Amino acid sequence: MTGARTGQGPPIVLVMGVSGSGKTTVGKAAAEMLGLPFVEGDDFHPAANVAKMSAGHALDDADREPWLRALADRIRHSVEAGEGLVLACSALKRAYRDGLRAAAGARLWCLYLALDRDAAWDRVSRRTGHFMPARLVDSQFETLEPLERDEPGMTMDATADLPAQLTRVRAAIGRFGAQSARR
Repeated sequence: MTGARTGQGPPIVLVMGVSGSGKTTVGKAAAEMLGLPFVEGDDFHPAANVAKMSAGHALDDADREPWLRALADRIRHSVEAGEGLVLACSALKRAYRDGLRAAAGARLWCLYLALDRDAAWDRVSRRTGHFMPARLVDSQFETLEPLERDEPGMTMDATADLPAQLTRVRAAIGRFGAQSARR
């Protein structure tokens, strides 16, 4: 990545939110803009998780644990290699983000794509080729703990147009890198 860097290396950008918020779309575009690799968090789900969600059953913390551990391992790999990345991952609970932050250190920056239930349900019900059925959208909102003030990152309207989102991300990442370099 050219431009902003933390004092310890390029950022680990976590694009988070409920299903249908646009994590993959925004994440891929942000990765390209920042010159960082993109990682799709869904690709790290064990087959049992995919089967459970495909059958319309929400995951619990025990189901998510191996998935989150695999994502933390992927983040650690990037950190150890001195690389950054953009990771699309629901990261619905603060505890999940804290675990990913432990792997990334001060380099983790979160982009929370905020979306209301109706918009999420509409988006998920219209997409094809994904294992997450619309009937699980409510469970995502029941689990969701929005980004907190003390977590490095920003909350953005998931319905904003992509160019506007990317402009805001570039500016925020620049500020994050400048602040981290002073630490």
